[in-house]
Amino acid sequence: MPGGRPTKPLALVTGHRTKAEKAIREKAESALLTGTSMKENPEVKSNPIAHKEFVRVKRLLKSIDKDDDLSGNIINTHCLLHAECKEFEGMKLELQSDLVELKEARKNREIDILTYSEKKDKIQDRIFACDKKIMDKRKMMLDIGKENILTIQSALRSIQKKEGPAKEDPDAYLFGDG
Repeated sequence: MPGGRPTKPLALVTGHRTKAEKAIREKAESALLTGTSMKENPEVKSNPIAHKEFVRVKRLLKSIDKDDDLSGNIINTHCLLHAECKEFEGMKLELQSDLVELKEARKNREIDILTYSEKKDKIQDRIFACDKKIMDKRKMMLDIGKENILTIQSALRSIQKKEGPAKEDPDAYLFGDG
């Protein structure tokens, strides 16, 4: 496709399009799909956070007619990573709460400075470890998101906006096919 804006899915196209243009676009878009609706894996279904994310993403993809099981596995993986991030975020909050309690204990002189320092260091190390896990999982989710968006965009770019004359094969004349 030479220059210009990327092609939108037909479901998002507004403005005047002829029936023929719509039919061509719809046929081309449906050729990129299996026709099987996205399925939720059992481990996603059994995890309330992952399940909620799956329902959200599936609804968004369905709104642009891209709810296809071809990308189902990667969407399920995204949902599990999302749930794992939430779990690590919960752990991090608990550790931060422990740190506040430890500071209170030191302030009230319930523990000595050496014990306080050792426990504080251990809690902070665990917070940093949680942070690293969260960032690793978010990076994986970002990569999945980019891949899915780029896959959808590249598939849409291959769809002609309008019916045009068939491109001639320049080699056809060289080999006697033209």
